[in-house]
Amino acid sequence: MTDGSERTTHRRVLAGGLGGLAVVEVVAGVVLAVVVGWSFDAALDSFLITNGLMGLTFATCGAVIAWHRPSNPIGWLFIADGIGHATTAFGAPLAQLLHDNAAPLEAQRVLATIIMWSWPWSIGLFLPLALLLFPTGRLLSPRWRPVAIGIVVTAPLFALEMGGGSEPLFDGGPAGYPQFASYDDLQPLWTATELRGLLAYGLAIACLVIRYRRASETGRRQLLWLLLATILVIAFMTPWAFVTGTPILVLLAIPLIPISVAVAILRHQLLDIRLVVSRALTWALLSIVAIGAYATLVAITDSFISSRFGRSATVTVLVALLIAPVLPRLQRLVDRAMYGDRRDPARVASLVGEELSSGVAGGMSGVVEAVRSALRLPYVAVAADGTLVASAGVAGDVVPMELSYGGTTVGSLLVGLRSGESGLSQTDRNVLALVAVPLAVAVHATSLSSELQASRERLVAAREEERRRLRRDLHDGLGPTLTGIAFTADAAANLVSADAERASELLGTLRTDTRAAISDVRRLVDDLRPPALDELGLVGALRQRADQLSWRADGASVSVQVSAEGLPALPAALEVAAYRIATEALTNVVRHSRATAAVLTLRCGSELEVEVTDDGPPNGAWKPGVGLQAMRERAAELGGHFEAGPSPTGGRVHASFPMVNS
Repeated sequence: MTDGSERTTHRRVLAGGLGGLAVVEVVAGVVLAVVVGWSFDAALDSFLITNGLMGLTFATCGAVIAWHRPSNPIGWLFIADGIGHATTAFGAPLAQLLHDNAAPLEAQRVLATIIMWSWPWSIGLFLPLALLLFPTGRLLSPRWRPVAIGIVVTAPLFALEMGGGSEPLFDGGPAGYPQFASYDDLQPLWTATELRGLLAYGLAIACLVIRYRRASETGRRQLLWLLLATILVIAFMTPWAFVTGTPILVLLAIPLIPISVAVAILRHQLLDIRLVVSRALTWALLSIVAIGAYATLVAITDSFISSRFGRSATVTVLVALLIAPVLPRLQRLVDRAMYGDRRDPARVASLVGEELSSGVAGGMSGVVEAVRSALRLPYVAVAADGTLVASAGVAGDVVPMELSYGGTTVGSLLVGLRSGESGLSQTDRNVLALVAVPLAVAVHATSLSSELQASRERLVAAREEERRRLRRDLHDGLGPTLTGIAFTADAAANLVSADAERASELLGTLRTDTRAAISDVRRLVDDLRPPALDELGLVGALRQRADQLSWRADGASVSVQVSAEGLPALPAALEVAAYRIATEALTNVVRHSRATAAVLTLRCGSELEVEVTDDGPPNGAWKPGVGLQAMRERAAELGGHFEAGPSPTGGRVHASFPMVNS
């Protein structure tokens, strides 16, 4: 075992032992309370129940954090906080037991001192320091080091204020050490100490706010857990501070803080914290509004209404009438802070439209970022053909939504789930369904634009390749032939008078070379456009070619029938494409099938159709080759559609071309 592993094990054992100590103290305190005969009210008034629960939660949560994150000081601060409260909970009934049994006064005073000096450190030092370090266990920046030092250095003042008084723990009981005769004269110091406590917690909260603004999505989820606990604690503690007679039980809300911190550090993805915070914040704000309205109306109605109708009933009715319309408004405001504009689909659609108007290709990144920001989602992306078109955020658990255009799926919208969500809510789906419509149009347009660009690139490449071929044929074939003709003509001219026989031989060679040059020119011309199309027309050229392809390679005859009636005049490019596809299909019939008959059909309506069928026996799926690929590309160049393969009656090749684009 390495030194690091041993150190971790020792820390875990220490954390478990200290957490167990706090639990034992609380359990012992409860047992002693039963022994001394305390009732529930007596235990509550002595803060046994509240301190005991705070001791249990702070210590156990701190032990859990220290067990899993030994290097994070927050766990150890919570353990110390819990031990302080647990010691007070254990000491209170023990002090009563010693007093009832006439124990030595010095022993009672020592115990009172321990009780009075144990819990103030929890409130004045451990808790504010833990909040200052939450959630990473490190200060936000070196600038916050003086704040941490100030909290540590001034913490003894609060302990001195709470433990230095002369008041006993209970009636008839002794006071602890030390006793300051001038305690009351130090009231300005105690006031400054109270202000110091408010400042410490205020700075800790300010640090948390700054952390939230700078944090990543994970950090914000962690901070929202603490925010939830703070909301609930404030909602419970507000009456304690402002309303006389509020029961001590409201202090039981404080243990929510260590619980929320433990969950935030170890299991921040437990549930959709945004939804919980949204509802809790709404009800907390509503409670504050209700309490304020109640207090105001009590003051107003005290002298006008209460004498006749009864203040309590009247004020209750008025407060209910006032806050009824406030709740939905508060809920909308809080939901917008937590979930963005998901309850305002029109606004989200408007944001998407604005981003799309900046340009389909360049605006897609802005679109997904707008959707992510508007709905407070961790991740949004658009994918098409298995490739991400644009994305925003960090991908985690992702839910895909289809993007359809004209009944065809053109892509998908990938939506990241918020922390704690197992799926998209119906509200989110409704908004995203509205956004999906323009997104599908944009993805389709992007796809068409990409296809158009690719088609242009293919056309340019094909044109340059054809130019290269023509240049090569002219340079390597026709060029040397013509040069030789010129030299031969010069030689024959020079020998006409001197050597007529040799000049005659040269003229014969000249005649042969000229015919070869003419053949090369014809070959080049035929490659550019079949001459039969100009001489016989499309149908005549195809019939001529069908006659030439009436014999298979094995010597068997093939009956080829051409069916084409009423064809209108076609553009040159369409004529060439139809001729090349038809002749290549017939050539494949003769070369590869064992057919005895083939039919070439040309039909023209809203589009030109070229179809070649044969009666060859089925021999499985056709393997794509150069010929099939060439036919497919010729059809695609003119916006047409091509398909080829076996059919129940034999082979079939079919190509169609839109007439409007021809």
